[in-house]
Amino acid sequence: MSDPQVNNPLHGVTLEQIVTGLVAHYGWEALGKRIDIRCFNIDPSVKSSLKFLRKTPWARKKVENLYLALPKAKRP
Repeated sequence: MSDPQVNNPLHGVTLEQIVTGLVAHYGWEALGKRIDIRCFNIDPSVKSSLKFLRKTPWARKKVENLYLALPKAKRP
């Protein structure tokens, strides 16, 4: 029996950890420039970002890809 998550680099990482890690690395302003979505540019917060990203697959994919582009040492 094989584990289907064995090659998933995001296995065990929550969306909140991803957003928090990106904000810690880039800050809200730079993150909003890299991914131009309202929840990063206008009154940004982790809570509003999570709510939006959970409902919007294309935006979540962009956030996940940016997180994966970080060096492993910079990820939480």
